[in-house]
Amino acid sequence: MTSPVISLNDMNLTLSANAGSIDILKGISLTVQTGETLGLIGPSGSGKSSLLMIMAGLENATSGSVNVLGNDLTVMNEDKMARFRRDHMGVVFQSFHLIPTMTALENVATPLELAGDRGAFEKAEAELRAVGLGDRLHHYPAQMSGGEQQRVALARAAAPRPEILLADEPTGNLDSTNGTAIMEMLFNLRDRHGSTLILVTHDSELAARCDRIVSLRDGKVEE
Repeated sequence: MTSPVISLNDMNLTLSANAGSIDILKGISLTVQTGETLGLIGPSGSGKSSLLMIMAGLENATSGSVNVLGNDLTVMNEDKMARFRRDHMGVVFQSFHLIPTMTALENVATPLELAGDRGAFEKAEAELRAVGLGDRLHHYPAQMSGGEQQRVALARAAAPRPEILLADEPTGNLDSTNGTAIMEMLFNLRDRHGSTLILVTHDSELAARCDRIVSLRDGKVEE
């Protein structure tokens, strides 16, 4: 039996604010298996995005354990965590986070170049063509629609062939037509690369496509 890709045990996240400490996540214990698609749902403020950020190593747990691919994220420094994320994860946000002074091709190729991949631009072009942007390789973000920018972000996340794809409301800034297209592409990327997918969404129909749904409320796993 394979080990879980992600394992959280009694994980807590507390953040400081002007009014005092705020408990964001409370006693979260959760495992995600290889190849699983997990949907994270719950009302605004329930802790969904914070949980995803913990899994991605973009937020540090206050206590408890966070184990990803057999590695304890809580003992990694920032540089080691960045390298680990680069080598094993792809992250897609609601906001596209593209570099405005780089073309679509450069945006996708840059993480591969930083990892020392000599075929960075060839792989970047292949991923952009896979999301229907073969004719937009040399366009800058400002020259593309929101839907096209999110396709670039998807291609950038998928290009390194990550074991884990994490998506935080990737259709939140898009209209329904573009949102549907982006989600189809995300699931296709998962299937093509065999990635484990963790998806934060408010869309019940989208969540229903996942293998398993975890509902959060007030920072706790509800079901």
